[in-house]
Amino acid sequence: MVWAEFIRRFHPLISTVALRTARQWGEPLSSLLDDLVQETYLKLCSDDCRLLRNFRSQYPCAIFGFLKVVTANVVHDHFKASRAAKRASGGFLENLDDHEGNEKYVTNASSRSTSSPVEQTILFEQIDRCLIRGVAGPELSRSRRIFWLYYRCGLSARAIAALPSIELTTKGVESTILRLNRLVRMAFTRSRT
Repeated sequence: MVWAEFIRRFHPLISTVALRTARQWGEPLSSLLDDLVQETYLKLCSDDCRLLRNFRSQYPCAIFGFLKVVTANVVHDHFKASRAAKRASGGFLENLDDHEGNEKYVTNASSRSTSSPVEQTILFEQIDRCLIRGVAGPELSRSRRIFWLYYRCGLSARAIAALPSIELTTKGVESTILRLNRLVRMAFTRSRT
């Protein structure tokens, strides 16, 4: 009875926030929106409704803001995880090319998508060695961190720039990613010839 009242009262808010947040990532399918709303309910109910039980309202309408934040976080987490999985699933080298729009240097797309975790680990180690060889001095640590945050964790350039340890603007992060893409692409092109 209480849960039914909760859904009646807050479902319009949760579904609207899910739609608006998902649109920031592209045009979402209605089935995906339904899943995101359900994920939000699952998050609210997880661990014996811990989030709802621990919520303490200091203002009469604070629950609305709380639910907006929880819903937006669920949606952002979904798309970040999806993007990170896509980057780590073997479409990684394809993303390097897509980022700049130049010619492809890896030809067999099906072999990338079915690569084993061992092959992926070897690929990531090769790419990391390219980064270590190609970036000099004090920039090495930050450049590697930016590259892997972007490609393995799925963070956007803006999110990376917001990290205090990065100390770059969004444009600076984008420039670093572009430069590192070229570096890795050239190294892989040379190794294949």
